[in-house]
Amino acid sequence: MMIMKQHQILTLSCFILFFLHCSRTLAQAPAQAPAPPGPTNVTKILEKAGQFTIFIRLLKATQVANQLFGQLNNTNNGITIFAPSDNAFSSLKSGTLNSLTDEQKVELVQFHIIPTYLSSSQFQTISNPLRTQAGDSGDGKFPLNVTTSGNTVNITTGLTNTSVSGTIYTDGQLAVYQVDQVLQPLQVFAPRPPAPAPAPAKSKKKKAAAIAGSPDNTPANNSKTVSLTMQNVVLFGVSAIVIVLSL
Repeated sequence: MMIMKQHQILTLSCFILFFLHCSRTLAQAPAQAPAPPGPTNVTKILEKAGQFTIFIRLLKATQVANQLFGQLNNTNNGITIFAPSDNAFSSLKSGTLNSLTDEQKVELVQFHIIPTYLSSSQFQTISNPLRTQAGDSGDGKFPLNVTTSGNTVNITTGLTNTSVSGTIYTDGQLAVYQVDQVLQPLQVFAPRPPAPAPAPAKSKKKKAAAIAGSPDNTPANNSKTVSLTMQNVVLFGVSAIVIVLSL
């Protein structure tokens, strides 16, 4: 009986020593480095945030999502995105998106993208109008103006007045901000009518015809002129005869 107890005690002691040895070894083992972050993917960021399904669909349908993926992962260029929520798109007039051409849809999506990184503090010092990836920021095309009032960032396009309602993502290269209205560019939703064509110049033939048809050159006037001339000749002849007879 005594031998069995000693054997059990010895076994338990060995187990405790083994456990302590393993614990010490694990504690001394170097910690594994965290896995490197994956490539930046705008659509995945928006999917994780939720409530951006329509904007994601437009990014993919216009191939702008692929362009952003290449810019963010193959260059050092920064990007800022104003992402409209699904509620923002639902406030548009019914059928608005379907009425746009493929080119206009690309312009609409690109109008929400600034080709530089802008932190929330930089909105207070930027120069307007901001140039978007849609192109020319001149009046009547793609103007985008950002102003601040306290902590509020206001955005105007000439058709849309809204504000940034939250920060979705920022990492020093990419900034994604939520807006509660779709930013409508003038070039897409209120294009200017084409300039009227210049009036055609009057031809020389028309001018000559006008001169020929003037009142001073009508046949009636010409006949009057001939009649007066004949009367003057007759009067001159009579006067000459009278003078001769008087001599």
